[in-house]
Amino acid sequence: MKLIIIAAFLAIAAAVPSSYKPEYKAPSYSAPSYPAPKYPAPAYPAPAYPAPAYPTPSYNKDNKYADITITSQSDERNIDGSSQWSYAQSDYTTREESQVQKKIQGVIYDSYGKESYGEVFGNTNKGSSYWISPEGDKFTLTWAADEAGFQPKGDHLPVAPVHEYELPVAPVHEYELPVAPVHIPFNGKGYKIY
Repeated sequence: MKLIIIAAFLAIAAAVPSSYKPEYKAPSYSAPSYPAPKYPAPAYPAPAYPAPAYPTPSYNKDNKYADITITSQSDERNIDGSSQWSYAQSDYTTREESQVQKKIQGVIYDSYGKESYGEVFGNTNKGSSYWISPEGDKFTLTWAADEAGFQPKGDHLPVAPVHEYELPVAPVHEYELPVAPVHIPFNGKGYKIY
């Protein structure tokens, strides 16, 4: 019954005419028009800077490196972290180098700073260089750098001397060890216990 009364009340409220006019339109205003301001255009004088006086480069006549140029050059970078590059100069100096990322055993740190030993990514590097000294000597240097460290090789590098010697031998003593005396306990009254 209550439902019927509420429904009838809502129907009557919906049927009552509204006091609002449905054809209401907001007023329209025209945009204001202002006259453009008239300012004189600024007149800036053109700057007059004197030309810089650089001295003409002079090269020493004895400079035998003035005409060295790069004759070839390459550089490759790969997504996996590997790379290789090289160059050659007009004085026959050359250099080549390659790098590869590799898993090696090393120290790793967790998020708390605790270190442990495990597999880490490291760079291995190898390359070579060739050049001629001002005295005319020809040098070739090759190297590798990996988990074993930096290992350069070249005929011009010093070599550690090799010592050939016999290790000393400790002398052998022939003697008889002393025998400790036998302890015979007493019973506290001065008599030996057998």
